[in-house]
Amino acid sequence: MKPLVISAGTAISALGLGVAPTRVALQQRRSGLVPCNFAGVAQGYMGRVVGVENHKLPEPLQQFDCRNNRLADMALNTDGFSQAVAQARAYYGPTRIAVIMGTSTSGILSTEQAYAKRDVEHGTMPPGFDQQHTQDLFSLPTYVAAALGLEGPCLTVSNACASSSHAFLDAWHWIEAGVCDAVVVGGADSLCGMTLRGFGALGLVDEYPTRPGDAQRHGISIGEAAGFALLERPGVRPLVQAVGYQALLLGCGASSDGHHMSAPDPQGRGAVAAMQQALTRSGLKPADIGYINLHGTGSLANDAMEDCAVYTVFGDKVPCASTKGWTGHTLGASGILEAMMCSITLQDGLLPGGLNITQLDPTFKAQVMTRNTTAPVRYVMSNAFGFGGTNCSLVLGAAQ
Repeated sequence: MKPLVISAGTAISALGLGVAPTRVALQQRRSGLVPCNFAGVAQGYMGRVVGVENHKLPEPLQQFDCRNNRLADMALNTDGFSQAVAQARAYYGPTRIAVIMGTSTSGILSTEQAYAKRDVEHGTMPPGFDQQHTQDLFSLPTYVAAALGLEGPCLTVSNACASSSHAFLDAWHWIEAGVCDAVVVGGADSLCGMTLRGFGALGLVDEYPTRPGDAQRHGISIGEAAGFALLERPGVRPLVQAVGYQALLLGCGASSDGHHMSAPDPQGRGAVAAMQQALTRSGLKPADIGYINLHGTGSLANDAMEDCAVYTVFGDKVPCASTKGWTGHTLGASGILEAMMCSITLQDGLLPGGLNITQLDPTFKAQVMTRNTTAPVRYVMSNAFGFGGTNCSLVLGAAQ
């Protein structure tokens, strides 16, 4: 696989708006999770982005107004990302930059709110409800392209929790095939009643802040986030070096094991296949990876499966941990958010150990970290495994 340069990137989450507050929160081991009080749900904890309710979209794009697109717009205007894309657009032209976005629910909160106000007698939604520009899964990439002035191909990946990780793989295919010269990848997923109540109904929400890897873990905490990265071929465009979290996309792997609609394959065969494929494409060996950002949701079955899969590929030689104790599980946005966290690891040598772990699950065999440490790291892997057996792993390398 020919590497791609991540020439710009950004992420917002419960930790704050941008890479800088994310870095500080990781360093200080400060979680962004708070008791849930969203959409009438008061169960467990959540990761909520501050300021979404008051954020305004640009006037020409008001038809896209929903919580998910507000999150996306906030991220586009953080870390100088929109300015970096503008420079790339001036070089390549607007038709040669594609947009590939991952989301699991898009703007479904808008539909929930509209449905509560429906005309029950006539079975109609309230006037002004615009499903196409809010809940529709294509709303996000359409909005991002319009906001950035891009006219290249657009794609939505709605592949459960692997959505925005898989966007990187699709971007690599498109650039390699000559469909485009650069791609804005990323995603957004926002809080809504469906996910909060849905995961609660499945018995997958912990009453405490999520604690991936803990012996007493009991589920997830839902979060929201948005993030973006600009992918380009190395050496084509003179890259602006003003941002310090640039990295290389070296390898991608994906699989679909189809074991169960919501439960992972206990042996993690699909996860193993995705990690091995990412390593093969990157030309690296397991021993080359310095840190693994685990999918690590905090559920009993997911964490046990991933430990088994990681041990199968890496043994107990590579430090690994989940960062969802900081942000909650941001579903379709978790891949881009954690890719940005991995870029911090590559730049700073900061290896975040899992939060909220009182006692590590004694059955684990992989080297799961419970404390932060620092060490020079050249290559990292980021995992994302979703409902239905969809799996995606990314290998990122330090900028050269």
